[in-house]
Amino acid sequence: VQLQASGGGLVEPGGSLRLSCAASGFTLDYYGIGWFRQVPGKEREGVACISSSDDSTSYDDSVKGRFTISRDNGKNIVYLEMNNLKPEDTGVYYCATPGPRGFGRCTLTPGANEYWGQGTLVTVSS
Repeated sequence: VQLQASGGGLVEPGGSLRLSCAASGFTLDYYGIGWFRQVPGKEREGVACISSSDDSTSYDDSVKGRFTISRDNGKNIVYLEMNNLKPEDTGVYYCATPGPRGFGRCTLTPGANEYWGQGTLVTVSS
C-alpha cells in the first residue's frame, strides 16, 4: 500500500491549489482517504476525508466552505481542492488511509490511519 501526495507550492492569500493523492498497490475504491496537515511544533491535524462506502465527506471547521475533497476511482486518485487559502493553511499536507480495518470509512483522527504518504508542502504567503 503506497500513497503519494503532490501539488503543493507557494500561493498568495486568497489563491487556490489542488493537491493529489495517488495510490499504488491497492484500489482506492475500497478505502476511506483523509488529508492531514502539520506545521512545526504542532500536532498533525485532520483537514478533510472521504469514505468509500458512501462517498460521505468530513471537514475540519477551519476549512469548511473553502476545501473540497473528491475521488476519481478510475485514476485511483483523491483530490483536495483548496480555495481562498489563508496563511494559517500553511503546512505539510499528507494523505492517509485506515486501510482494510476502516471498512471503507474515513476518519480525521491521525492515529486511526495506518498508511501514510509523504507530505507535500503548502505555503500561503504574500
